[in-house]
Amino acid sequence: MTATGVTSKSGRAALSIFDAALRAADPALAVREFVRLDKGTLFVGAGAKPARYRLTAFERIFVVGAGKASLAMASALEQLLGDRLEGGCVAIPDGVRRSGSKLSRIRVREASHPYPDARSVAAAREIAGIASACGPRDLLLCVISGGASALMALPAPGVTLATKKRVTKLLQTRGATIHELNAVRKHLSAIKGGHLARLAHPATLVSLILSDVIGDPLDAIGSGPTVPDPTTCDDARRVLERYCVPELSLTETPKPGDATFRNVRNVIVGSNRLSIDAAKAKAQSLGYETIVLSTTIDGETRDIARMHAAIAREAIAREAMDGGRRRMCFLSGGETTVTVRGKGLGGRNQEFVLAALVALERTAGVTIFSAGTDGLDGPTDAAGAVAQSSAMLALDARRFLDDNDSYHYFAREGGLIKTGPTGTNVMDVRMLLVH
Repeated sequence: MTATGVTSKSGRAALSIFDAALRAADPALAVREFVRLDKGTLFVGAGAKPARYRLTAFERIFVVGAGKASLAMASALEQLLGDRLEGGCVAIPDGVRRSGSKLSRIRVREASHPYPDARSVAAAREIAGIASACGPRDLLLCVISGGASALMALPAPGVTLATKKRVTKLLQTRGATIHELNAVRKHLSAIKGGHLARLAHPATLVSLILSDVIGDPLDAIGSGPTVPDPTTCDDARRVLERYCVPELSLTETPKPGDATFRNVRNVIVGSNRLSIDAAKAKAQSLGYETIVLSTTIDGETRDIARMHAAIAREAIAREAMDGGRRRMCFLSGGETTVTVRGKGLGGRNQEFVLAALVALERTAGVTIFSAGTDGLDGPTDAAGAVAQSSAMLALDARRFLDDNDSYHYFAREGGLIKTGPTGTNVMDVRMLLVH
């Protein structure tokens, strides 16, 4: 990880805290934390009572999945199971393979993200074929992470890939929420919305999930291929009507209580909350009194930045009244959105830092940090940015903000965070260090 122009002690502390959050989101470590093999028994889950699977009960074991972190997750399972593993297939974004783990028993297929392509369909067909071939004495391990919806795309009968892409883009540009988008995508798919579990039935299915969705709703992460779908075709039709998308051929999904899910277990192995908890522990070890504001923050980036700035000002004012000398760390997670009105370059994390910097004009002593755990922030090579509030803000900072040009502001002033693709994604980590 590199950070341009970060020399202050608090700036280095922010980087250290973010590094702890990234380690907690490491997909291979997450799998090892929740899955272990002891004397022929596979233990899945945290706590005192994990699920137990005697490997002698199964004739074959397969691994399938998709997402930005699926390569590392699958690699951890292959190392754990060794020659007990029959085979499998995972779909990953272009470029991940170059920096990721190597697999010998599990086929790796690259596909397109954020929109599916023919390779996404080919990968989904292979994964669906493996699931369909599983019998009652087979164990299917599934790894799902951010990006799975695009990387594992299998249109339902009567639907083309071109139609799915067109509808997805229309809904996104017209402001549909992730839950509305998923309600439609599931009913255009032969693999999402619990259909992968349906294909695998009656095999035993264990799905390991790295969450990139606020609140960790299982049915929304990767459009829930192994999870019962609470939405219906009627729900999908209402979404299409709301955003003026023409009527489509829809396929119903398996619901809660369906026999499809009798032998299915879905386990969250990584999330924004777990990463924020790790960041909190690191901040406390560095001597910061730490408060987690929320891990479920969404909304307009600039509004969220102003709210964080107000919290920092309040903390400074109260310390001044009390005559204290505490060092405070405020953490938040989730994922915000940017309404682009200018012609500049940036992403939600860089824009958050610049907007907070402007909001904290004439307020010194606050280190502002925000970065995406996937290492990507908008159409840039940066994960985010870090900056120090000052009594003297650069005069043209507002102009850069008005033009949505946070990237070029921090390229000039210093503070761009560059990690490269991390191979994971549990949304964003934001922090304010208040001195």
